[in-house]
Amino acid sequence: MNNKILRLSLVLFAICAVVAGVLGVINALTAPVIDAQKQAKTAAAFASVLKADRFEQIEFSNPDFPTVQTVHKAEGVGYVVTSVFSGAQGNITLAVGVDNDNRCTGISVIEHSETSGLGANAASTGEVGVNFRAQFVGQDESIALANAGGSIDALTGATITSRAITEAVATSIRAVKSLA
Repeated sequence: MNNKILRLSLVLFAICAVVAGVLGVINALTAPVIDAQKQAKTAAAFASVLKADRFEQIEFSNPDFPTVQTVHKAEGVGYVVTSVFSGAQGNITLAVGVDNDNRCTGISVIEHSETSGLGANAASTGEVGVNFRAQFVGQDESIALANAGGSIDALTGATITSRAITEAVATSIRAVKSLA
């Protein structure tokens, strides 16, 4: 009986070791491709929120802005702020363009885990997503949802996501203002 349990345990261990090894090799082979795709997506997001030829990451470590991940400067044009914050279903990574007058030039959702058809509409290329994101252009740090006295119409059924994105845009603008 004990011999049978030991043999089954060793077989199970061997199978697990082989599967873990295969997964490790696949991860090592695909990691560079995944990183390249993330970099391309981030570069496309930057280009869509601020028209510039080059973006240079600047040092930013202000404890007043814990959601701000990076700040990139586009000489003479403005800044792109990336931030990671909580949405309705998980974290959202957002790129926000901020011009030299501290106004939003555009937003782009880089990553999210929001519900399809609701909060995910913020990142969609369809009419709903494009119209939602277009509302942010020209806004300053006083930006707010319409139900809070502002001018941003929330996505239908996605108030939490809409509020989180609106707050992230305001935070991004305040972060850029703090650089002065």
